[in-house]
Amino acid sequence: MINNLVPAVSLMSKSTPGRGFSPGADILGVGSAPKFPDAADILVDSDDIQPASLAPGLLLLADGTRFSGSLFGAETIAQGELVFTTGMCGYQESLTDPSFAGQVLTFTWPLLGNYGIHANSSESSGVWPRGIVCRELMKVPDHRDSIGSVHEFLLCHGVPGIEGIDTRSLTRRVREHGTVLCVFGPLEKEEEMQEVLDNLIPPDLEDLVAEVTCSESVLLNEGAEDMDGNSLPRLAAIDCGIKFNILRELCHRFEVVWCPANMSFDEIIEKWSPDAFFSSNGPGDPAHPGAATIARNTLSSAVRADFPVMGICLGHQLMGLAAGLRTYKLRYGHRGANQPVIDLQSGRVHITSQNHGFAVEDPEQGMLAPHPSGVHSEKVENVLGADFRVRYVNANDRTVEGLDLVDKSSFTVQFHPEACPGPHDAAPLFDRFSKVVAESLHLNKLAQSSGGKK
Repeated sequence: MINNLVPAVSLMSKSTPGRGFSPGADILGVGSAPKFPDAADILVDSDDIQPASLAPGLLLLADGTRFSGSLFGAETIAQGELVFTTGMCGYQESLTDPSFAGQVLTFTWPLLGNYGIHANSSESSGVWPRGIVCRELMKVPDHRDSIGSVHEFLLCHGVPGIEGIDTRSLTRRVREHGTVLCVFGPLEKEEEMQEVLDNLIPPDLEDLVAEVTCSESVLLNEGAEDMDGNSLPRLAAIDCGIKFNILRELCHRFEVVWCPANMSFDEIIEKWSPDAFFSSNGPGDPAHPGAATIARNTLSSAVRADFPVMGICLGHQLMGLAAGLRTYKLRYGHRGANQPVIDLQSGRVHITSQNHGFAVEDPEQGMLAPHPSGVHSEKVENVLGADFRVRYVNANDRTVEGLDLVDKSSFTVQFHPEACPGPHDAAPLFDRFSKVVAESLHLNKLAQSSGGKK
């Protein structure tokens, strides 16, 4: 009876939802802002979605561990690296976070989907995990603004899910032994799944940044102004898997150009003439020789040219590599809310939201909490033309969470200041960068008026 109610509930809630994503809308001075798809739009446009079959399913880990469950979403074989996130809510944001590309995502909170899927609440235009694992799926969401269930959302995007899994046991296994490759799917396809698992290549070896980045550069809020009618500085935001809420935050402070990760520094300068650079979060190994390396070269060129630069998450790791530090795979990563981070300059502890499986090594203590595989980058020289100091560390495992460049208008953080899991501790970091850019532009004007050069 519950399954029969799912389509009716979903259709009733789809009467007047909004569509799309436009971070430049409602910004002072902006006449017409471009609009982009939101991952939830597909639910608005889908009228006849079948309920979850809850057919018997099987989850297989590369170490031989097996879990039985029931299937929902798209009933296909899921494959990838098994990771977990500890958030009690925010599942729609996690499902649409490009940083989860290549991974099978386990939700440690035992209920998934109780408030449904909401319009205009996604972090991208797609669902990026290759599979979803949970303890109990809520078949009928209970929220007046819901436009569909998690099952419907995954089904429309072709992503499989499995429920009824002992996620507590699964999470303890990952915490103790590290992230592991896995597959899951219909019970009758066990033999096929085992063959897939035996030949599965770690997703870190794929060019995941190239998979999630935008296809071409676009100005999001042309003509953006502050409260006094002054033009906002122009920022080149390098998309390594950027979240929509980052773009929203940036558009309130800058005139933002959304740039692909494989767009070079010279191309960005020639086409857009930005005043500053920003690099986003993203999936995979930061040392991958593909799009991530192109983005790293763009950032290092910007620093050497004295542009203000800010990096978040993968952007932080790319700057760490450019600073001559190694990056390495963590045992199980930091994924979820309420991650404590210490500001070594002020001594304050920030409660943050995080999603990363790699880290930048500590310049003195080296690689902390590494993965048993020992995956790490090679030692390279510092190409930034500047020294650095560690500004933030994780209070739990002491891993590096942020760098400040000495005598440069640039800094990085491993955590997400745009996320609002409850605490807003890290949100002022966007304001910090805005002030850094304003000071840099002021100094440039003084230098130009006195005949100096940038």
